[in-house]
Amino acid sequence: MIELVSESRCVTCNLCVSVCPTNVFDRTENGVPVIARQDDCQTCFMCELYCPADALYVSPDAEAASAVNEEELENSELLGGYREKVGWGPGRKPVAQHQYMYELAKKTAIG
Repeated sequence: MIELVSESRCVTCNLCVSVCPTNVFDRTENGVPVIARQDDCQTCFMCELYCPADALYVSPDAEAASAVNEEELENSELLGGYREKVGWGPGRKPVAQHQYMYELAKKTAIG
């Protein structure tokens, strides 16, 4: 479930607002979106994936909101963590190029 939009990291592009399939966010006058309908979040990670500034945190717990601390998330490198794991963003390795994908392909090869 979406838990945090970091005001300090947000670049006010509003991509999260645009890609959210359940309209969780609202645009604001200052440009930083707000989580307006958290209970509608489907935990699809689209907002976190498309955020170019790693300003979002989506908890993998889809059932309930949890209290989060931005500083702790930042120190744990969880802000934008999903985006990093799939290799989106400058300097990141796409998931298809990870060694474990090569190993998986070898295991599933017919021959």
